[in-house]
Amino acid sequence: MTFEEDIKESLNTLRKGGIILYPTDTIWGFGCDPTNESAVSGIFKLKSREENKSLILLADGISMIERYVKDVPEIVYELVEVSDTPLTIIYPGGKNLAPGVCSHDGSIGIRICKDEFCSELIGRFRKPIVSTSANLSGRSSPGNFSEIEENLIGKIDYVVKYRQDDRCKNSASPVIKINKDGSIKIIRK
Repeated sequence: MTFEEDIKESLNTLRKGGIILYPTDTIWGFGCDPTNESAVSGIFKLKSREENKSLILLADGISMIERYVKDVPEIVYELVEVSDTPLTIIYPGGKNLAPGVCSHDGSIGIRICKDEFCSELIGRFRKPIVSTSANLSGRSSPGNFSEIEENLIGKIDYVVKYRQDDRCKNSASPVIKINKDGSIKIIRK
């Protein structure tokens, strides 16, 4: 299967409310349409994750973030410009998203993804994609495709072929939280 076929199948799955297993700019993740309540519920069920834990979204740029975040703090524009590695930012308030995507306090974590596959997929989907580590809640995140539990793979609507043979050990991105006053708190280094 080619890169293009993986993109097309992923898009079909996302548009139908399904779940994909895909490589991101960091680790492999489960993904779905963050505006589809049924798809979001499916992610929580798949991961055996409490629904009070928010999900991270991948976006293709700041203009997409502006459509899903109530007020983008000014500092974000600078951070996005200078960050040369993946960085997940938690914003004070999300909007236009299905229940369960945002945290109980309304905040939402989003990362601008510059990875070739994700950028193409997000751009064609025209909205962000949920990205949560491809593991059961509480277990360690897989560093590459070979570390994903086989029983989870069988529960996915579409598994991307691209980069399955890549054995590089990847890790999750740093996470920072930007408060309404513009102050920053480091959540994960």
